[in-house]
Amino acid sequence: MKIVGPFLFILALGAALVAFFWRDTFEPESLSGARVLVTGASDGIGEQMAYHYARFGAELVLTARREAVLQKVTEKCLKLGAKKAVYFPADMASPQEPEKLVQFALQSLGGLDYVVLNHIGWSPFEMWGGDVNHTRWLMEVNFLSYVAIASAALPTLIERKGAIIVVSSLAGRLATPFTTSYSATKFALEGFFGSLRQELNMQKKDVSVTLCVLGLIDTESALTKVRGVTTMTAAPASEAALAIVKGGATRAMEIFYPWSTWWLCQIRDWFPYQRDWVIRKFYNYTSA
Repeated sequence: MKIVGPFLFILALGAALVAFFWRDTFEPESLSGARVLVTGASDGIGEQMAYHYARFGAELVLTARREAVLQKVTEKCLKLGAKKAVYFPADMASPQEPEKLVQFALQSLGGLDYVVLNHIGWSPFEMWGGDVNHTRWLMEVNFLSYVAIASAALPTLIERKGAIIVVSSLAGRLATPFTTSYSATKFALEGFFGSLRQELNMQKKDVSVTLCVLGLIDTESALTKVRGVTTMTAAPASEAALAIVKGGATRAMEIFYPWSTWWLCQIRDWFPYQRDWVIRKFYNYTSA
């Protein structure tokens, strides 16, 4: 009984903190006419973000590898209300593509207010098998291309007091099974962009950096990989996308979706052995 009181107090305090930090200060009109670059926009969260920005009346440059699908997403954005929408097919495994993409965006829109970094390369959901070449390739796609795009876009973002929005993952805060290479790229993103935020602040450059910590989202690619391997429940991609759009528009340092990812990040260092034991219970090793 002595434990119940403090435990309930901690729960109540946590709920109050979540309510405070998650209060909605988003103003939809702030995105009307905003110039936005979204990567990984052909499906999943990126596609849903493109639709949300379109409904708010933004001007869009969308990019992904698959041109035919990307063209359809762009056409739908125009129907939904985007003031402008164009696309640039690109493979971010190529070191030359990020700068070409940013130059295209600047020529098409005349500047950028938001750079939304969301694309990822394919990675198996399985035990580490020693494929260093895949890890090297994935670092190029999931990390180095993010750095290159942000660096190329930084002058216009500084001029327009814009924002960088980085779609990360709970796997970039907590080490989880079957995600060795993917997790490494997300940890790298957290380190680089967290440090960049500090440097921009020290230089008094008004560019916000929003890190988005996502749990399992019900995109087709994610569900296909984890089916039969994990018992975690997937959250809806459209809601995750809206949370990201709002977080970037309000210049939040971090957003967490679903809310349970916030709790996990707060307690990750309290009981490390128990934490890892609980994490492993969500995975079926025999199916991996």
